[in-house]
Amino acid sequence: MEDDVKVLLIEDDEAASEMYRLRLAADGYSVVIARDGEEGLVMAEKEQPDLIYLDLRLPKLDGFQVLERLRELPETSSIPVVILTNYGEPELRERGLKLGALEFLVKADTTPANLSQGVERWTESTRLSPS
Repeated sequence: MEDDVKVLLIEDDEAASEMYRLRLAADGYSVVIARDGEEGLVMAEKEQPDLIYLDLRLPKLDGFQVLERLRELPETSSIPVVILTNYGEPELRERGLKLGALEFLVKADTTPANLSQGVERWTESTRLSPS
C-alpha cells in the first residue's frame, strides 16, 4: 500500500466523521472532511482524493446530487466513490450504484476497521484498471 493515499469523507455528522477519520489516519491514510454536499464537490476538485466516502443525507446537496456532479466533471469523474449511509433500502442502493458508486455501505453494518480495509481494496482495483 502507498502511504500517500488520500481519502475524502463527505459527512455532516461530526462524531461519525471523526470516528472514521481517526481510524483511517491511524492506518496511514491522509483524510480530508467536507461537512456538506457543496463543500464536498469543491474539495473533491481541489484535493483530488484517491477515494471518496459519501453520505446520502447532507446539507445543501444530497449525496446523490454530489455523485451525479462528480461523475459529470472531468476532474472528478474517475475518482472511486463509496456511499456510506444510514439508509439500506434496496432502491437507494440501486440508484447509487447506477449513478456510479463502487459500493453502497450501511453505517450500522460498517465498522471503522471495515472502512479502512476498504480503502486499500477500492483504490488498488481502480489503480490497476487502465485509465
